[in-house]
Amino acid sequence: MPSAGIAPRRVVQLTALLAMLVFFATQLVGAVLPNVPLFIAASACGLALDLFLQHKQPGLLSLLGKIRLDVTVRQLFRDMLIMVGLLRIEGINPLHEQAPLTVGLLLFYLVHFACQAAAILVRRTRQLPFVTRNIDASALRLSDAPPRLFARQHGRRLLRLAAPATAGLLITAATKNAVWGGVGLTIALLIGIGGTAHLAGWLLPRKRVANEATALRWLDQWLADYQPTVGMYFSGGNSSAYQANMWLSTLAALDGKPIIVLRERFMVQKVEATDVPIVCLPKVAHLMRLEHSTLKVLLHPANSGKTSQVLRIPSIKHAFINHGESDKLSSCNPYAKAYDEVWVAGPAARERYQLADIGVEDKDVVEVGRPQLAPIRPYAGVPTGELTTVLYAPTWEGWDGNPGNTSVILAGENIVRELLADPKVRLLYKPHPMTGSVDPRAGRANDRIRVMIAEANTKRTGDRPGAEAAAELARCADELNQLTSTAFRPSADETERMKLQGAPDGGRAAAVAAATAAWESAYWASLPVWEHQIITGPRPAIFTCFNQADVLISDVSSVVSDYLTSEKPYAVANTSGMTEEEFRAGFPTVRAATILTPEAVGVTGLLEAVRDPEKDTLASARAELKVHLLGPSDPPSLVRFDQATQDLCREADERRARMATRLTDEIPSQREARDAAEEMELESGSAEPEETATV
Repeated sequence: MPSAGIAPRRVVQLTALLAMLVFFATQLVGAVLPNVPLFIAASACGLALDLFLQHKQPGLLSLLGKIRLDVTVRQLFRDMLIMVGLLRIEGINPLHEQAPLTVGLLLFYLVHFACQAAAILVRRTRQLPFVTRNIDASALRLSDAPPRLFARQHGRRLLRLAAPATAGLLITAATKNAVWGGVGLTIALLIGIGGTAHLAGWLLPRKRVANEATALRWLDQWLADYQPTVGMYFSGGNSSAYQANMWLSTLAALDGKPIIVLRERFMVQKVEATDVPIVCLPKVAHLMRLEHSTLKVLLHPANSGKTSQVLRIPSIKHAFINHGESDKLSSCNPYAKAYDEVWVAGPAARERYQLADIGVEDKDVVEVGRPQLAPIRPYAGVPTGELTTVLYAPTWEGWDGNPGNTSVILAGENIVRELLADPKVRLLYKPHPMTGSVDPRAGRANDRIRVMIAEANTKRTGDRPGAEAAAELARCADELNQLTSTAFRPSADETERMKLQGAPDGGRAAAVAAATAAWESAYWASLPVWEHQIITGPRPAIFTCFNQADVLISDVSSVVSDYLTSEKPYAVANTSGMTEEEFRAGFPTVRAATILTPEAVGVTGLLEAVRDPEKDTLASARAELKVHLLGPSDPPSLVRFDQATQDLCREADERRARMATRLTDEIPSQREARDAAEEMELESGSAEPEETATV
């Protein structure tokens, strides 16, 4: 739970900060008195703590940086106190012994700052104006990255190089022999100078990547050669990549030349396995170069602040495809009217936009279905085994504080308690990954539900799959990890990753899909059929859980709409405070559902309907609602989606043709030539004057 670790983490951070201040104070006291053992211990412990925090608590150190107590200031203060201590300790000659050490320490910092300057220059020269993946960019002279300790980790570099210098100076304080300090400083200087010289080698022509102008010319040429027709545009934060990933297979299956356009550099590695070329264009000025490409249509799975920037390109048609549909207001965002078209699954979403009255005209709404739902298997009848598998997949609490958003807080424990009380139920609990991120009550309820499930499993016994199943799961996991993980060196930077992720190996995305399916099959086979399961993380995917379940219990969310493609029974928890009649009328996705109260009334009837077809009175309603929500099954959704893409591409072509004609007509020299030709026709009598024609 996100909130559970906040207090302990802050305690650790405050303790570390207090310890650092104590070490500085103790070092000062030891230097002034002087107390050599106290002075040496405080100096060594302070440096060790700083090194530890660089690895384990970088967030705390970044906070110190905001108050101008960054690593350089801390180490300067620490070294200053060491020099004060050496000055106060009897037996060390300030002129003949300490003065050379002071000069050596100053040289050490000069080398550090020179290395930092070289690191900044190298990083700037290696950062291209764009990032690519699945594209052969070898013409940009991409090279491997320099060691990250010298190129990107200036804090760790300073402290690690300071370690031998500090050790030598502290030995000098203990032995009163300045040679040890000189040895330590010499080691630090030699490593620093050598690292700086090695780092500066990346500024030489043989290791420098192409400059910005050359890189942009290359990008224009690549766009001209590849000639993309349809693309997916995406911008978002770290946790939003799933919104784009769900459309990868659909984009790859479209006719034409697909492309993925991103805006954030980190997002390039967040996109899952795909063979589609990826181009990240962080700056608006570079994004506008798409206007001169062959790109005709951009598909938008999400709204973001940067979406408005690409909408300024008039030569490209834009369609909003969303990343899921539900009856929530977030599925009818007024921003949707900024797009040329809004693509929805079925008639229900069309009606939703019209009822919302947010400015989206009905003519701009196109029903394309949900191509991603193809892996969901259809209803095959009542459960044939001894156990009924129930998938409880509640959504999260949302941003608006509506108690009806999630059932976890008010109904979750009651629902789970009722299900666990039935000995013929096997529960699959898959909470939304953001549960508890807004309302701590949801996180606490989620924790209690997980405890209930774990306790229920201790009361069950049965056969477990053999070692062969576990071995098969491990083999499938290894195969999948090898396909999905790119082995980057720890020092690899953005440019090196571009080099390694150039032209894709044909069929990698298909291989990943096959390996994922094999892993999911092995995963379920490795689990006891009688054991309740708590499912978190991206795998197994929700669609795979649908196929395992005989019935779904959820909230008003896109999970319900997607599950309906199977036509299996489902239930929705009503924690909104509405009556059942108001709830069904307000949310079309629940019209064919069993409605559960916060007290979990209705669970027993739901299970009876799943096990006995005669008691399943909502089967026909589910079939009708499926068509209403997702559209017809024929033609398939992917065919309709592709047709909508081609239609919008055609509109883009027609607009370009109109603009070309209009621009031609508006060129003064050509307009004058046309007028002169018309006058000559009039003079020769080949055409009647306008006045004569109107008589």
